Amino acid sequence: MRRVARGDRGAFEELYRRTSPWLTVRLRRRCSDDQIVAEVLQETYLAVWRAADAFAGAAAGGSAVGWLWTIAARRLVDAFRRRAHHAAPPRAVAPGDSPAAEEAVLDGVVGDEVGDALRTLAPELRQVLQAMVLDGLSVRETSLLLGVPEGTVKTRARRARIAMREALT
Repeated sequence: MRRVARGDRGAFEELYRRTSPWLTVRLRRRCSDDQIVAEVLQETYLAVWRAADAFAGAAAGGSAVGWLWTIAARRLVDAFRRRAHHAAPPRAVAPGDSPAAEEAVLDGVVGDEVGDALRTLAPELRQVLQAMVLDGLSVRETSLLLGVPEGTVKTRARRARIAMREALT
């Protein structure tokens, strides 16, 4: 990231080569419209190129990949909002489509009880669990992604754990 911040095109190309496949898969989990995914991917890397010097890195308790995902997730929300103003909202992954990777893993590993418990959680609690557990983000990265204070993320994570525990007993 330091090299990208200094304008090193080779470093940027390497960052793109290493992270774009992963980022594309993550975006497709949340949006089935390939055009929106392509736009968000382009906007994300443009933002990274322009603001690489703003990345605080390990000093702020984050990772480059987490920062990249935070930018992409916000760009995806922005794309949804833009589309909502101009046309029908983008089609979410329908139940008939192939399940998201998280759902396939959960179904194969944790069974019906945990899946049912997750589905009963309030959306804000499920978002925190998805970001922290499934996506592996830190409290700080989850806070940035969801646009809520870190204390709120911690509270929601605790409430989600309690609700899951109660649902599974």
